Amino acid sequence: MEPSTTAGVEKPAGKKAPLMSVEEAIGLVTAGVSALGVEQVAVALADGRVLAQDLPARRTQPPADMSAMDGYAVRGSDIVQTPARLAVIGESAAGRPFPGAVGPGQAVRIFTGAVVPEGADTVVIQENTSRDGDVITTTAPTAALRNVRKKGCDFTAGTPGLFAGRRLTGRDIMLAAAMDHAVLPVARRPRVAVLQTGDELVLPGTGTGQDSEIVVSNAFGLATLARRAGAEVTDLGLVRDDLVAIRAVVEHALSGEFDLVVSSGGASVGDHDLMGPALRAEGVELFVHKIALRPGKPLMFGGKGGVRVLGLPGNPVSSHVCAMVFLVPLLRALQGDTAPGPVTAPARLAVDITANDVRRDFMRARMDRHADGTVHVTPCASQDSAMLSVLASADCLLIRPPFAPAATAGDPCEIIPFDD
Repeated sequence: MEPSTTAGVEKPAGKKAPLMSVEEAIGLVTAGVSALGVEQVAVALADGRVLAQDLPARRTQPPADMSAMDGYAVRGSDIVQTPARLAVIGESAAGRPFPGAVGPGQAVRIFTGAVVPEGADTVVIQENTSRDGDVITTTAPTAALRNVRKKGCDFTAGTPGLFAGRRLTGRDIMLAAAMDHAVLPVARRPRVAVLQTGDELVLPGTGTGQDSEIVVSNAFGLATLARRAGAEVTDLGLVRDDLVAIRAVVEHALSGEFDLVVSSGGASVGDHDLMGPALRAEGVELFVHKIALRPGKPLMFGGKGGVRVLGLPGNPVSSHVCAMVFLVPLLRALQGDTAPGPVTAPARLAVDITANDVRRDFMRARMDRHADGTVHVTPCASQDSAMLSVLASADCLLIRPPFAPAATAGDPCEIIPFDD
């Protein structure tokens, strides 16, 4: 892989430090990343997709002055004094506008969403009128120009209403539809291959009950995070701790079918940690290895021929936390997301905590929202990187910077809320 042109990753020159900072690692993982391409999707299917181009309105909304209330369309100059008597000359309903014009001393019965007739500029709500045949009498004052939605007050034709890089919500899709777009240009979904290594691993429901077995979980969590971030995920399965076997799977993953390969396990430097050697043997240049974070110090990132490779730790919590910090922002960036994250939020500590060491700590924690709107967080009692029950019970990650001093309850802090 050419770092400056294919995968957009620049190799740090002369780096001798044993641990790389989280900020530096995130910078390298997302360096030079741009959207993978553009595809058209039906507006009804665009939820969560990232808009690839600015989206201008194809029409003006409202297309004409519209009534905001049920009542009578009148000339404001005719109702300066109350009571005012006006002759009703017709009706305007949504989709059935009144064909004529309102003259002096006249009114048109009108309903919410109907076009305000020519000559009228005000709607008197029906509660402020009495009617006798074809004559109404205003019973309360109404200021001129009231209860009318002016033409173009929402948006005008040709003006962008949504901008490239925005991850579309249901509200955005409503706006896009109202702007008369049946299909939307969105970034292509990243194609992600997920694999997990380990002789001890078995699939759920397939084990023999031996104490040496561990039921695989990481791949499921990684796939879920990746899909929620907009990726298409292919599970390449479990791979035993064998260099030849791992190389065979890596070779397939690098063949061009995928944009990103994500592995879990084998990222450290033990005798059975073979992911790094397998990647290097297949020509992957690794730019990131050993990060100053907890949990998840052994993390690898590199690429070959435009395919990015992210090697995550094998401990379940470490794998998931690293995926939140590195994988999700990378996938969002690959779709042109202008704010790929990690997305943090301010909070306050609910308890006292001790000083931190050299590594940035992502502690599993619970949030409690107080009556004043502030969020207070309590770290979970155990921060063991293998305990999935603790991860499942948490609803955020409490971020502790390197060398952070001891802090007391009420001190400000920063969190990454879980969004699932």
